[in-house]
Amino acid sequence: MNVAILGVGTVGEAVAKILLKNKKLIAARCGEEIVPVVGVVRNLNKKRDADIPLTDDINSVINRDDIDVFVELMGGVEEPFRVVSEILKRKKAVVTANKALLAYHRYALQNLAKNTPFGFEASVAGGIPIIRALREGLSANHILSINGILNGTSNYILTSMMNEGSNFKDALKKAQELGYAEADPTFDVGGFDTAHKLLILASIAYGVHGDPEDILIEGIQGITPEDIFFAKDFEYSIKLLAIAKKSEGKVELRVHPALVPQNKMIAKASGVTNAISVVGEVVGETMYYGPGAGGDATASAVISDLIDIARDSKSPMLGYKAPFELNTLELLDRDRIKTKYYFRLKVEDKMGVLAKITNLMSENNLSIDSLLQKPKDESEYAVLFFTTHTSLEADAKRTMELLKEQEYIKEEPFMMRIEE
Repeated sequence: MNVAILGVGTVGEAVAKILLKNKKLIAARCGEEIVPVVGVVRNLNKKRDADIPLTDDINSVINRDDIDVFVELMGGVEEPFRVVSEILKRKKAVVTANKALLAYHRYALQNLAKNTPFGFEASVAGGIPIIRALREGLSANHILSINGILNGTSNYILTSMMNEGSNFKDALKKAQELGYAEADPTFDVGGFDTAHKLLILASIAYGVHGDPEDILIEGIQGITPEDIFFAKDFEYSIKLLAIAKKSEGKVELRVHPALVPQNKMIAKASGVTNAISVVGEVVGETMYYGPGAGGDATASAVISDLIDIARDSKSPMLGYKAPFELNTLELLDRDRIKTKYYFRLKVEDKMGVLAKITNLMSENNLSIDSLLQKPKDESEYAVLFFTTHTSLEADAKRTMELLKEQEYIKEEPFMMRIEE
């Protein structure tokens, strides 16, 4: 089986090297040799550690009749969509690790692919086989919920803040020095990378449509040492979570930092590790844990798809061979989300301020569960922490906007959700 690698960067190099190094093992597993015959790059002058022929003429490669499978590792959205669409129109198999491409175009690609093999295991959680688990291993289950840590950069930063007491800026700098974070980390720490992956998982679990702009996305940039202080005092960890679950006959999708009880398995995932909890109607909770990024981990997932194709797998792209009632499920409006909330407020240390805050919350349907005041330091202001009972997202957001208008609030208020 001849393979073309479109994009020979870190992952593409790893795919080529593993296919060549482990060719006998791979051939034994799938019954034939999988041969990387060409790689496409933007710059032929850049040195690459890949012992395969390289070209910068992508159109000549996608029109070759001797290529059986195209591995798309280009990055971006619209250009890969154009290229992959052309390949699928020629009834050639595709494997991709491109979560942004799938977040926006997964259903269009499914319609183009039809019975043509299309693998995308590497698009979510690197080396963790979560796509295969949802599409095959748990296929007898209605999926009740998915809770995942799907971005290693954010998890590393939050772990550093929890364990070392560092602030966000210092933890980010360390992550960049170690190569875990990009020079511009917005895509990771802002929650957008996680949102793309969540939409892919939700399509398999629920058949739900939607783009990243349609769901709740918040990043970790606002987390401070005060939030770490509260989390430790109440035995929580702070994690950037991807959450999908049925709610009110629809599907609730959201990405945001959350307080998670330390005794939860997902709270124990540290550093750049990814972790995913899936609750099935029949099987109950299953956990998936491992490396969520990196050349070798992602290449491992890419090659697992290549082996699957070589075995002549006919699995449908998103897991449904026929229309099913789940395909009618719609996204729940983000304002209808219900969960518990945490508020951090820096306020004037004066009599009556606490009463004003609790009254404002009560008037907006927020019921306070706990209250903590951080001991004062050299500042003339007090830091107050509130948690609520289960409340509506619309009420919590409205309360936040009203708090910003109060003269006794001396710093931008901060809100985070609690997932227990």
